[in-house]
Amino acid sequence: MATEATRSTAAARLRDLAHSFAAHDPSDEVLTQIATTAAELTREVDEAPIRDRLALMRRGFEESGMGLGFEDRAVGGGSNPTSVELDVRYDGDEIIADLVLRRAFEGAPGRAHGGMVAAAFDDVTGFVIAQIQEPAFTGELTVRYLAPVPVDEPLELRARLDGRERRKLFISGEARADGTVIATCRAIYITVDPGVFAQAPDPR
Repeated sequence: MATEATRSTAAARLRDLAHSFAAHDPSDEVLTQIATTAAELTREVDEAPIRDRLALMRRGFEESGMGLGFEDRAVGGGSNPTSVELDVRYDGDEIIADLVLRRAFEGAPGRAHGGMVAAAFDDVTGFVIAQIQEPAFTGELTVRYLAPVPVDEPLELRARLDGRERRKLFISGEARADGTVIATCRAIYITVDPGVFAQAPDPR
């Protein structure tokens, strides 16, 4: 069984490859090498045991009230090779995330795809939920783009809890590039029982 640190390192190298692939135009020889190696490694990985993220999350809730397996999450999980790389810290009641949206996330030339910006907001506002330790799902997320969001440049996302109404949590945030606000968001999260949060949907 691999360690989580090794898994995270492998995911980081796969992310590097994806962004390098998007940013460059290698020769057919290199592309063929990538395709062959990727196919071989995919076969090896497929022979490994299935990763049970649901079991990881349930164990985490039982042990500490918060889930394990979150490093696998789709948008900002360090162990997920398709994720955005976030460096998150807390400043009082605010969440601050430093990130760079690299070339695989480009939409229009030189600009990050708006969907990736929204996804980053969704992940960062989720850290507010972790901070108050109340499992919740995103009920609504509204993003306003004030200026182009650049790729390959440092960005800062901030988020905080503005208030609550029964099970609804109201969260706001903004993205800055070089100190200028370039996008804002408002989110509504719906709190749920921890046991419900760590349940897989019924496939039927």
